[in-house]
Amino acid sequence: MTELFLAAEGGSVQVGEHPQWHIFGLTINADTVISTGIAAVIVLAFAFYLASKATAKVPSRLQLIFEAVTEQVERQVESNVGIRTAPFVVPLAIGLFFFILISNWISILPHAAEEYIRPPTADVNLTFAMSIFVMILVWVTGIRVKGRHYFSHFVEPYKAMLPLNVIEELVKPVTLSLRLFGNILAGTVMVSVLALMPAVILWLPTSVWKLFDLFIGLLQALIFALLTIIYFGIATAQEEEGAH
Repeated sequence: MTELFLAAEGGSVQVGEHPQWHIFGLTINADTVISTGIAAVIVLAFAFYLASKATAKVPSRLQLIFEAVTEQVERQVESNVGIRTAPFVVPLAIGLFFFILISNWISILPHAAEEYIRPPTADVNLTFAMSIFVMILVWVTGIRVKGRHYFSHFVEPYKAMLPLNVIEELVKPVTLSLRLFGNILAGTVMVSVLALMPAVILWLPTSVWKLFDLFIGLLQALIFALLTIIYFGIATAQEEEGAH
């Protein structure tokens, strides 16, 4: 990514610059790898802890939160896709939601820790990878469910729409990734700009913005998971209509 510089009184903010590792001729963004690993470990630790503490009697707050999220995801999958049509969409959407949420919430760490620990979703390489992975699963599922009839929607409502429909399908992973990337990157840039303020008043705007970042992080995780479900629904829509 092209490096940008935001000038301000007393300093400058670099955008798009990452500490890098060079391994076997490959350039790897070190902060993205480290932060992704941290987010993955937190999600896995949460999953194992919840599995060990889950009970049918009096559930803990964490279990209640997880069950509430799972219930909402199951409702969305059932209404858009049909759980029987693609049962793996439920754990996929839940996993994406929690992973992206934790990745986004890494932004609340102090600014001094941001050299190697930044929200990995502020790196377009990660968001593109997740989006392409999701869309490949969507396309494979559509073909599996509807067979060769899956490709008929590319010529609907008219055959002349084929180029536009193909472009629309190819743009989906781009918009899915850039939406998440842009919002989280904007938050990290804003924190960096605020860090240029005098230390005496820095704590107030930074604290307010980081609280706002928590809300944005939650919203973006929800949107990514919901759009994932919707894309699966679009890919299998005719099959479901036929089934009913």
